[in-house]
Amino acid sequence: MTRRRFMQGVLGGAAGLAAWQAGTAEGASRPSAEKVLRLAFPAPENTFDPPSTNSDFYSTTVLAQILEAPLTYDYLARPPRLMPNTAEALPTIEDGGRTITLRIRPGIFFADDPAFKGSKRLDAQGRRELTAEDYVYAIKRFYDPRYASSDLYLFEGAKLLGLSELRQRALQSKRGFDYDTPVEGLRALDRYTLRLRLGDPDPRWHYNLAMPGITGAVAREVVEHYGPDIGAHPVGTGPFRLARWRRASRIELERSPSYRRRRYEGQPADDPIAQGIASRLAGRDLPCVDRVVIDIVEEAQPRWLSFLQGDFDWLPVPAPFIPLAVPGGRLAPFLAKRGIQLQTELQAVMAMHYFAMEDPVVGGYTPPKVALRRAIGLAYDEPSDIRLLRHGMAIPAQSTIAPHTFGYEPDYRSEMSVHDPARAKALLDVYGYLDRNGDGWREQPDGSPLVLRVASLASQEDRAANELWKRSLNAVGLKVEFDVSTWPELLKKTRTGGLQIWGFRWSAQSPDGGFYLSIAYGPNAGESNDPRFALPAFDRLYEAQRRLPDGPQRLALMRQAKDLLVAYMPYKVHRHDIVPTLLQPWLRHYWVHPFMRDYFQYLDVERS
Repeated sequence: MTRRRFMQGVLGGAAGLAAWQAGTAEGASRPSAEKVLRLAFPAPENTFDPPSTNSDFYSTTVLAQILEAPLTYDYLARPPRLMPNTAEALPTIEDGGRTITLRIRPGIFFADDPAFKGSKRLDAQGRRELTAEDYVYAIKRFYDPRYASSDLYLFEGAKLLGLSELRQRALQSKRGFDYDTPVEGLRALDRYTLRLRLGDPDPRWHYNLAMPGITGAVAREVVEHYGPDIGAHPVGTGPFRLARWRRASRIELERSPSYRRRRYEGQPADDPIAQGIASRLAGRDLPCVDRVVIDIVEEAQPRWLSFLQGDFDWLPVPAPFIPLAVPGGRLAPFLAKRGIQLQTELQAVMAMHYFAMEDPVVGGYTPPKVALRRAIGLAYDEPSDIRLLRHGMAIPAQSTIAPHTFGYEPDYRSEMSVHDPARAKALLDVYGYLDRNGDGWREQPDGSPLVLRVASLASQEDRAANELWKRSLNAVGLKVEFDVSTWPELLKKTRTGGLQIWGFRWSAQSPDGGFYLSIAYGPNAGESNDPRFALPAFDRLYEAQRRLPDGPQRLALMRQAKDLLVAYMPYKVHRHDIVPTLLQPWLRHYWVHPFMRDYFQYLDVERS
């Protein structure tokens, strides 16, 4: 189970509009016979090297089309169902989830690349075959200190035998990470057999083997050939390869000639959409399109206008345009007349703000500090958040755990969703946050100034969100200022603990809601645990539920853990978004999947 960070809104700037205009002109010159899938990202990518993505959704979405994990999801099955990808079959799981064994399918090849020139691992046709050792190497890279990977916790938490010790040796010796020493926790038993051994039982860890941005195969020759520039040269076994890249502007993928012949094989849901897509995909080789063009269009208006002009094949409706495009939750007649279709989905997403627990103002575990965070949570106007920022397209969140994952309880209720300024003021009064000098703003209990600092992006949507924060906090006498920066810069600052309060969305990549507890697990501080929350009672609950199979016992422990997060409030959780997505008349086979990222290969375009 992993997550992907999303922006709360979108970034702003004329550069996005210029890139959109340039991209439209370039796209017009492409041969009409070539099938091109076109879409937009609302934020720039980070890098295309798995250990260094900082859990960025946009970078890992691109990687999912290039790299391949051993497992994937059945694109059309609901509820979601794992299926083999590069593996011959689903893994064998033994010892209560401690030992995972799978066999890689022979005859899968990496895309051709100059990095393989002179490689001793090429076959007689000059092709580089995928082997189990490539997965061993790809996972070991997360332990390499040079990458300081924010996703290391996924492996460290499972205690893969011997790998932490290998990492510590590299840190202490400063001679570099030793990739050649075999370890018990991660081994290629032969050319095609991969075995992982965990230190603790985890019945769901194998979900990580369906995440291309985490366990996608990477060839050692490629990493060593490109060195520090590896983030610009992803080479995988997937259906697409990177053709062109203008950073923060345009990403172009092209069909990989090395991709094996593959067709949709699965058990589609008993749903007209799924059945129709399965019928159209029957007998067709994947991928369906020749190219994928992704433009970075940071502001909502040019993204919306370019969709209306037919430049993008689908579009999650930007929040400011929801009333126009989906009034009352239904497709607007002017869009329906053009043949545009609507898919609406409550997503496995959780929108929140975190409080830095080491910050001298909002951090800490003493009653006054806890009271301050809870008062901020009570002061924030959640009903207006959903009404004004999402135009009703969301449901209030009661905990960190998102829909579609185990541990989410539709009937669970908590203080997270409560808007009660009177209670907020009472809490602040009781714990000494008073206006001592009569200037209209509360001071800290020791009389020092109290200024809250919320990090933010610069877009119109974020400015609207900031206005709501300001209005909510000012109403209870709390002064707030905003630190405005870019998405990549804020990601860097959150890794180093440089922010006091910041908000974004977490998106699930598996049905395991345990991830949404891991973001508060003490040992994950500096990785998924952005606030650096450290509470032994919570950590014990997290560790206990992790070992259990899904069922009532695990759910009871998860509920206790959720209660602690409500009580200590390292996260102010806002909502779970309902996302309306518009589809152009010529787009085929699109169906929202709650977790899957490697789905571009199934999409097709049939323009007249």
